[in-house]
Amino acid sequence: MKNTFLKFFVACMATCLSTNLQAQDRFPDGTAVPDWFRQDSPTDINKLGKQYRITDFNVVNDSTVIQTSKIQAVIDQAHQAGGGVVVIPRGTYLSGSLFFKPETHLHLEEGAVLKGSDDISNFELRTTRMEGQTLKYFSALVNADAVDGFTVSGKGTLNGNGLRYWKAFWLRRAFNPKCTNMDEMRPRVLYVSNSKDVRISGIRLINSPFWTSHFYKCENLKLVDLHIFAPEKPVKAPSSDAVDLDACHNVHIRNCYMSVNDDAIALKGGKGPTADKDDNNGPNYNVIIEDCSFGFCHSTLTCGSESIHSYNIIFRRNTVDGAKKVLQLKMRPDTPQLYENIIIEDVTGNAASFLHIKPWTQFFDLKGEKGIKMSYAKNITMRNIKLDCDVIFDVNDSEQYILSDFTFENMTITASKKPEIHQEYISNFKLKNVTVNGKKIK
Repeated sequence: MKNTFLKFFVACMATCLSTNLQAQDRFPDGTAVPDWFRQDSPTDINKLGKQYRITDFNVVNDSTVIQTSKIQAVIDQAHQAGGGVVVIPRGTYLSGSLFFKPETHLHLEEGAVLKGSDDISNFELRTTRMEGQTLKYFSALVNADAVDGFTVSGKGTLNGNGLRYWKAFWLRRAFNPKCTNMDEMRPRVLYVSNSKDVRISGIRLINSPFWTSHFYKCENLKLVDLHIFAPEKPVKAPSSDAVDLDACHNVHIRNCYMSVNDDAIALKGGKGPTADKDDNNGPNYNVIIEDCSFGFCHSTLTCGSESIHSYNIIFRRNTVDGAKKVLQLKMRPDTPQLYENIIIEDVTGNAASFLHIKPWTQFFDLKGEKGIKMSYAKNITMRNIKLDCDVIFDVNDSEQYILSDFTFENMTITASKKPEIHQEYISNFKLKNVTVNGKKIK
């Protein structure tokens, strides 16, 4: 009887302690993490209205026939009937750009593949968001604008079918080394904008011609249990970022796998000398990235290259295998930027570079203004890190930006090429229990 009571008491205390620790979870600026981040129920399509299986509407399992108009008609019918779930059954269905409407959802059953056309003419030109600009550009394969509560769920695949686009891009770049990312016309796989309470879960997003998933001005966005992939070889998938957050807040990315030929998670928001004064732009804040694994990518987490303000970012309990960089801050000389209140913690694995901060000058434009735009990075903590890398401190000292209030704490690093940490580059740089190549750094 006593043992039973003791076990019950210990269990209660553990529950209370866990609840208390969760209640004390805070963003780096000290504000409490909202309960929304701890509350997440799997998408249940049976609660989202009538289900519209596309094969019940003359859409056929055929990877060679474009069926954009037929699939769009199913989405439109669901919307006109008050909402529902567009279900993609097992099979492969080829399409151009699709546009989801309020109260509609997308579900991909196991074995289902919604495959993007490799002909850009099948993607509509619309006013959209691309590389920190609001402009007319090609729509994604799946688009949802002003669709609060939008969900994409299931165990199927969104396949961007990017090989033809990748080859065309590299051919153009070989012919004209100065061509930009947007010179070769390419669609994204998933674009969600101006929406609240969005949940993307369970699916695979692969082989994107351009950015894989892009979220613009979204609030309360959950990305859960996703597999995002684009190849680094034999043909590189250029600019195939896994997740681009563009002026978003309250974002929870959990238990995802990402391996792409560019940044895995990139925080965007605008670019140019007056980017901070443009209402189309905005900050990213209150972002938690946890329990994810990263394969090859240019960086697991990047601020930039089109960003004005990113803050309250938590990157924790993630594993890295083959990334070029763990944290990268792209400092544009033509854009005023502030990156602050960022925590990188409980990270294990291997990468070429641990911390990378350098001027980023690719395609920048001062638009006639004189002088660079000063940028800042401050209040950045990197702790509880166990990592094998080539370079631990891949940072340039520059008059273009000011770095301050960095903390390295409880870190065990093997740096095979450059183990040096230049503390003089950062004002108020604190090192606590940092070991590099078996030697404690003071």
